[in-house]
Amino acid sequence: METSKTITVVYVDDEVHNLNSFKATFRKEFNVLTAGSAAEALEIMKENPVHIIITDQRMPEITGVDLLTIVLEKYPDVLRVLLTGFTELTAVAEALSKGQVHYRMEKPWDEEQIRVVINAAYQISLLRVNSGQDREIDVASELEFILRQNLLS
Repeated sequence: METSKTITVVYVDDEVHNLNSFKATFRKEFNVLTAGSAAEALEIMKENPVHIIITDQRMPEITGVDLLTIVLEKYPDVLRVLLTGFTELTAVAEALSKGQVHYRMEKPWDEEQIRVVINAAYQISLLRVNSGQDREIDVASELEFILRQNLLS
């Protein structure tokens, strides 16, 4: 599986130690950009091509779901992952059903699971480009399929 600095990930969390930990863990494999707020994440995305955004659900200004809704509107091709450290099943289920979120992971995040999700999301981006298809692709189904295959191997 391709892990390369060509994959750009924005990780959003209001807890500085989580930002530092994520960057330290994945900076050698991916182009990791971190943001301490939704506003900072959107500014980063305005200035950089991004393949995937991973955001915490619970943040001071707006929730992760709200951020991913904005990302969906402004950057529909960016794959969106939500991290939850608690149970907000209604909001998360609604976000998943509306396509605002492609994948949900629980905190604390698992290093290998993050790696698999990032690579699967990048593969979907490549499939979109290579096949000439656009948003009609059922991204959530493709991501689930790729993730299952990676977890089985």
